[in-house]
Amino acid sequence: MGRSRYQFVDGHLPHFVTCTVLHWIPVFTRPETVDILLSSLRFLQAEGLNVYSYVILENHLHMVVESDDLSRDIARFKQFTAKQCLALLQEKGAKTLLDQFAFYKKAHKSERAFQFWQEGCHPEWIQSDEMMRQKIEYIHQNPVKRGYVDLPEHWRYSSARDYMGQAGLLDIKRVW
Repeated sequence: MGRSRYQFVDGHLPHFVTCTVLHWIPVFTRPETVDILLSSLRFLQAEGLNVYSYVILENHLHMVVESDDLSRDIARFKQFTAKQCLALLQEKGAKTLLDQFAFYKKAHKSERAFQFWQEGCHPEWIQSDEMMRQKIEYIHQNPVKRGYVDLPEHWRYSSARDYMGQAGLLDIKRVW
């Protein structure tokens, strides 16, 4: 994942991660693209990924997650979702978006026509209960701070509902 101060400390421990669409291009504005992310997370959950918290916004997502090999699982998530989202955009004829993904891709990614995700995911190891609560609060407040909703549980693509005792879109692990 390149040189960075952000590294997975231990894949078995919960980490706060952020996945950002290349050049902050707003792709997750329609249910079809968000469903690709949710389906991929559900698949990875069936293979052992624990999701403690998440939020999906128009051009990035934040999660607190852990698994037996978190680095591998995040790479699988990004690879699968990039391929599926780009295929959907091609199917829909979204030329303007595809042109942006071609234009902004890193020069060293010469084996492909497009780059969907920014490199890396800035993993931060959750070192305490206090830090876990702070990251979950940050995740849930993201759509509120952006002015999209008044209350965190009103944002459909978030685990805030789960923490309010309501059904969400993913199975959330609330005990850490």
